[in-house]
Amino acid sequence: MAGRRLGQILVDMGFIDDDQLEMLVDEQEQQPGTQIGKVAEDMGLVTDSQIAQALSEQFNIQIVDLGEIQISSDILDEITETMAQMYRVVPVHLDGNTLSVATANPENITVADELRTFLGRDIQLLVTTDTELQRLLDEFYDSERETIERIVEELEHDLELKEQIEALSGDGPIDLTGAEALADSVPVRRLLNMVLLLAIKDHASDIHFEPFEDEFRIRIKADGVLYEMVPPPRHLAFAITTRIKVMSNLDIAERRLPQDGRIELVVGGHPVDLRVSVMPTMFGESVVMRILDRSVVSLDLEMVGMNEETITTFREVIEKPNGIVLVTGPTGSGKT
Repeated sequence: MAGRRLGQILVDMGFIDDDQLEMLVDEQEQQPGTQIGKVAEDMGLVTDSQIAQALSEQFNIQIVDLGEIQISSDILDEITETMAQMYRVVPVHLDGNTLSVATANPENITVADELRTFLGRDIQLLVTTDTELQRLLDEFYDSERETIERIVEELEHDLELKEQIEALSGDGPIDLTGAEALADSVPVRRLLNMVLLLAIKDHASDIHFEPFEDEFRIRIKADGVLYEMVPPPRHLAFAITTRIKVMSNLDIAERRLPQDGRIELVVGGHPVDLRVSVMPTMFGESVVMRILDRSVVSLDLEMVGMNEETITTFREVIEKPNGIVLVTGPTGSGKT
């Protein structure tokens, strides 16, 4: 938790003086929403290295020099390109279930919570310079490196994962420990996290996971139209469905009855609700996720689209002491 303000820490560390701090505060007032460290750097009063030192002091977070460490590909695979770019973080080290990630903005206190929800790991933040962070994002997380197609291609050649899934997805009693471990495996989490983030980013209303005899389809519904994504290998249906059920707190041992659940996420600081419906089919469990991004929903009655006369009548009706107002409309029309 932050104690002293960043500006005062910059003064205490000798990077700026009191007059410069006063000038920074005045300049920041002209740039609402801009952090004072960014203002100071833009004005040439401090370097990004000094900003990192001050942030480390402010939040009592270890500072890390990304130029001095080697990050293995296994660690980088913990976070997808979409997630790394969205949250501006780079994974550095994994110790047990604790993943250390470097950020240049520890002031964004929701980052650790959001990553913890998506990754299922404890998150430890480290602070670094924005220059070093951007260098690693460009080096390891360029847009050509991580795509749905790339992840699917890698999964198609993961024979060990395929054998593990086939051993668990038979018709007999389910191995709960093995199923939970499978749902928490890095490849499964990478693919599902990528699908969820892309769907939310594209303002999709639904995600469909549909198993068939010889294929497994993932389709996203946006603006009333279903778009099919690159289909993952058929054997992944069980693993992805299990992962969704774990996130929704559903019974992973139950595969013959319908189940409904809910996932609450915070993506980019915005609350997102996922309503999950699991339905058994001839070829496995089908899953539909309804995405409710509360940040894009306007609750202002004036913005609904009714004319002035209708709004007046509507307000008179809803203020009556008894009765009912019935709201109807097709799927995705905005009833909620």
